[in-house]
Amino acid sequence: MCGIVGVVGNTNATDILIQGLEKLEYRGYDSAGIFVLGGAENHLVKAVGRIAELSAKTAGVEGTTGIGHTRWATHGKPTEDNAHPHRSETERFVLVHNGVIENYLEIKEEYLAGHHFKGQTDTEIAVHLIGKFVEEEGLSVLEAFKKALHIIRGSYAFALVDSQDPEVIYVAKNKSPILIGLGEGYNMVCSDAMAMIRETNQYMEIHDQELVIVKADSVEIQDYDGNSRERASYTAELDLSDIGKGTYPYYMLKEIDEQPTVMRKLIQAYTDEAGQVVVDPAIIQAVQDADRIYILAAGTSYHAGFASKKMLEELTDTPVELGISSEWGYGMPLLSKKPLFIFISQSGETADSRQVLVKANEMGIPSLTVTNVPGSTLSREANHTMLLHAGPEIAVASTKAYTAQIAALAFLAKAVGEANGNTKAQSFDLVHELSIVAQSIESTLSEKETIEAKVRELLETTRNAFYIGRGQDYYVAMEASLKLKEISYIQCEGFAAGELKHGTIALIEEGTPVLALLSDPVLANHTRGNIQEVAARGAKVLTIAEENVAKDTDDIVLTTVHPYLSPISMVVPTQLVAYFATLHRGLDVDKPRNLAKSVTVE
Repeated sequence: MCGIVGVVGNTNATDILIQGLEKLEYRGYDSAGIFVLGGAENHLVKAVGRIAELSAKTAGVEGTTGIGHTRWATHGKPTEDNAHPHRSETERFVLVHNGVIENYLEIKEEYLAGHHFKGQTDTEIAVHLIGKFVEEEGLSVLEAFKKALHIIRGSYAFALVDSQDPEVIYVAKNKSPILIGLGEGYNMVCSDAMAMIRETNQYMEIHDQELVIVKADSVEIQDYDGNSRERASYTAELDLSDIGKGTYPYYMLKEIDEQPTVMRKLIQAYTDEAGQVVVDPAIIQAVQDADRIYILAAGTSYHAGFASKKMLEELTDTPVELGISSEWGYGMPLLSKKPLFIFISQSGETADSRQVLVKANEMGIPSLTVTNVPGSTLSREANHTMLLHAGPEIAVASTKAYTAQIAALAFLAKAVGEANGNTKAQSFDLVHELSIVAQSIESTLSEKETIEAKVRELLETTRNAFYIGRGQDYYVAMEASLKLKEISYIQCEGFAAGELKHGTIALIEEGTPVLALLSDPVLANHTRGNIQEVAARGAKVLTIAEENVAKDTDDIVLTTVHPYLSPISMVVPTQLVAYFATLHRGLDVDKPRNLAKSVTVE
């Protein structure tokens, strides 16, 4: 969602801020702005729309210190007045903010009577509060910031500057990610390491309810009561060359194409020289100690959990339940006696999942995070982490992270099963089977032109569509429908094919697109019966089938892979379906409206 950048002590401040915001474009935003000081004069520049529009307005903006922000609207419409950074009443203090201040109206009524506000954001309330404490009560900037932090409730990452002092940026965090980037002779602030990877790969993480005084040559961390905190830096495992599109027109297409490579990277990461599966023994023990696994996730990651459920249960001999993080955060169900929580998150910053993790930690429930981002909040705060090794995923619609999540959980299931003496796990040659999956994906990717032609005919002008499947294919249908709806804006639902007759078939009419998934030899004929039902009512059907169940009339035929891994190869043609449907409707593939890559607010 919203992105924060900042720099102190570099004469190239404007360039650093703009390029940092460009690296955060993938997170989703509707407006952006920067504030630069330390030059001949101070500059506040804002724009609604893309970073390019903001950049075009920054000619002649120079200084040594600045903060910037990409906004995804939570309070107030996308306008320049609502765009960050925001100023205090006298315009001395300037603030950017990620998150949601829960008690902003109470603060406005109790503390800020008579103040004039330009926009409708909760952030503007916060910076006015800080300014009031300095200018009306005589507190120092640091004292005023601390006092405000004791009053403010909610999730936030703040970066604050005093227009009279270009030597420092004040930072604070609660439930929203923020990092300090360490440069040579200057330092940076960012909500995502990717924003400043051009400048540094050295970062310092900030914990909840910590305040940071960032200067060009020092970083001082303290809690809200002023007690100092020591923190070592870490090296971000990002390659700047991985972040670019290269020759691809869109990140999404690049990331779809990278999936065979991701499968092979996971094999390298989770096997030894002898080809044996290697997973942290502490993680294996945590699963063995559990009487039930609870997978908590949101969106695509939630679907990856469903796609992995059968495999995990059969190989670990442990029941698996799925939970939607945003629901569990406010209504934890009755748990088993020895639960293990597995959090799946591409970014490792999903606010809904973190809310559940905080409660799990309070309850002493062991936890594992499966994520693409080392050092992310969920990774730091869970007991254990398994990394996806998928490389940066920039497009809002997740593709390679989804398939990597299933593959990573396969390594976990295999390792635990072998440790338990599970015969299915022992006979499951995961390395060999994942190699076949990689080959299957490559074969599908070579058929892009065929898939594009079929998509153009089926989906270019439709308003709605359905995916159907049974068993594992139903779980893939859930993810496939999400992918199509989130970027093409086609209203699409994924259904268990057998449920059509229980109500959904009423929505089938002449010309309705229905995409059917078939991979299971036991269930395929049942799904074909459902295909006949919708075809008889006028549906236009496209079938995606594995070779083991395919017929000559099927539209897209895939190499047969192990049933545990079929959700990986089966989803790839549906990713291309979504991509081409969006392309031919003239929409932005990478940046769908209203959506954000990392959902860092509840």
